[in-house]
Amino acid sequence: MPTPSPASLPIRRLTLRDLTACADLSEDRGWPREEHKWGFLLTAGKGYGIDAADGGLVSACTITEYGPHDRPALAAIGMVLVAERYARQGVGRRLMRHIVSALGTTPLTLHATPYGRPLYEELGFKTTGRAEMVRGRFTPGGPEPRIATRAATAEDLAAILRLDEEVFGADRTHVITRLPAFTDQLRVAEENGRLIGYAAAWPNMDTHVVGPLISRDTETAQALIASLAARTDRPLRTDIDVRHEELLAWVKEHGLASVSHNAVMTYGITELPGDWNRRFAPLTVAAG
Repeated sequence: MPTPSPASLPIRRLTLRDLTACADLSEDRGWPREEHKWGFLLTAGKGYGIDAADGGLVSACTITEYGPHDRPALAAIGMVLVAERYARQGVGRRLMRHIVSALGTTPLTLHATPYGRPLYEELGFKTTGRAEMVRGRFTPGGPEPRIATRAATAEDLAAILRLDEEVFGADRTHVITRLPAFTDQLRVAEENGRLIGYAAAWPNMDTHVVGPLISRDTETAQALIASLAARTDRPLRTDIDVRHEELLAWVKEHGLASVSHNAVMTYGITELPGDWNRRFAPLTVAAG
């Protein structure tokens, strides 16, 4: 009996029972294992994958939906991976076609590496922005941001949710309410008792990833990053919208260096909803 083509193998929903297989797939492609992030994405969103006949996963991806449960306003696609031994056999294209079809009229977004971008363009995604990944040990110095920050408390959650939906452009309650358990730090910025920004830092291998980063302006974003950096001995990593040139210059002056650029792509919409002026960095590029 002939062995079925990898591009014709069935696609199924992934669960937390697949966490190790997802991490193994990441490692197979030279990515960090990132179990902490995989676990978050599989619980806050959905995972889809293709099983290999000899065990493990041929391919996998995650989808995080935002807005009303029965009619999402936006879905972010992330962690699109194909095992090395199945590369260039149409597997990734089949998985992505399945996802696009399954999501119907829901607008889509993803962050694409230069390697993955041609496939997404073939499927109808358009580049609508860019993000720059920066990484390094934050070195304090220069004028201190004058914005007050503090650790978030349970009483801040309602205000964080209101600000986040206003800036992101869709309801992310199911994601934001998981931040206290997922992150090592969650901090807010206030002015006259009013919340004007918030940011989190979560562990990823040997770094702390800064995201989400939502703030009224660049100075508030600087204050939040500085306050997170002061409370960790790990290097920081974050993905900043390249339109925030002033913040990118500031983090580079303080020890972070450019690692890569990703294209922000959309399908079904010409630009992301919300207010990019106050949206500085995503929770993770895998979740939009």
